[in-house]
Amino acid sequence: MRFLHRAAQTARLMVGVPDYDAYVAHRNAAHPGEPVMTLAEFHRDRVERRYGGGKDRVMRCC
Repeated sequence: MRFLHRAAQTARLMVGVPDYDAYVAHRNAAHPGEPVMTLAEFHRDRVERRYGGGKDRVMRCC
């Protein structure tokens, strides 16, 4: 079962789908006591990082 979980996680990362559960586990382990983004904030952050969104920048994929 663990193999299937890892295979699915790898496939999602290969197509650019971020892993919120891994993010939360990392934040709790490496940065205890600091705030963790909500799922919506996490996805917004990943989209902005991937496509370069920002206050004065146009968001696009190409």
